[in-house]
Amino acid sequence: MNNSGLPIPNSFFLTAGAAEGYTPLNAFDAALLDAGVGDCNLVKLTSIIPPSCRKVAPFRPRFGSLIPVAFASMNANLPGEVIAAAVACGIPADDSLPGVVMEYSAKGTAKNAEAIVRDMVSHAFKIRNRELKETLSISIEHRVEKLGAVFASVVFGYE
Repeated sequence: MNNSGLPIPNSFFLTAGAAEGYTPLNAFDAALLDAGVGDCNLVKLTSIIPPSCRKVAPFRPRFGSLIPVAFASMNANLPGEVIAAAVACGIPADDSLPGVVMEYSAKGTAKNAEAIVRDMVSHAFKIRNRELKETLSISIEHRVEKLGAVFASVVFGYE
């Protein structure tokens, strides 16, 4: 807890999913299920990793949990089109400082999306005048059959 009375996450993991669906929302929901967070209430965050927050192994949140996430997603309905989503975490050398999360989604490959989002992390650290210890990232791509979705996220937790 901090002086605002709100809990501060102290752990995180990266996950991604892709799927087809009947509607854009159904495709997004199926991509969440593929990523392991589909039966939760996601609370979208901006892009800051709290100081000393550590990476943990992915876990399945309890059904209905309020889960803080930073994420990128995209839907498309052009058969054959490739869509991608990626997130990257910048971990500072000084663990008393916050890190950053960058999100990106676009038409194209996971490899390209991941390269872009990792570069975004580097830039975020440069403008903060902060030393970057490491960059963690995940990406996913999907070739659309009828109506597809991709989702990449950083899931925060409290241990």
